[in-house]
Amino acid sequence: MPTLRVELFEGRTPQQKADLAKELTDACVRVLGGSADGVDVVFFDVKRQDWATGGVLWSEKNK
Repeated sequence: MPTLRVELFEGRTPQQKADLAKELTDACVRVLGGSADGVDVVFFDVKRQDWATGGVLWSEKNK
C-alpha cells in the first residue's frame, strides 16, 4: 500500500493532522483496496519562508 507524503505550512493542530490522515487513509482503502494498516501518512511542516510559488516566498505574500 502507499506512503503518502503531505507537505503543508506549519501551524496545523495535531487533531487536524489526525483527521486528514484518517480521510486520506479511508480514500486509499476505498480506491486501491487493501487495509488501513498498509497506508502510511507522513506530514512535513514547512515554514512560509521556506516555500515559494511563482518565484515569491509565501512569507512575502500579502505584505
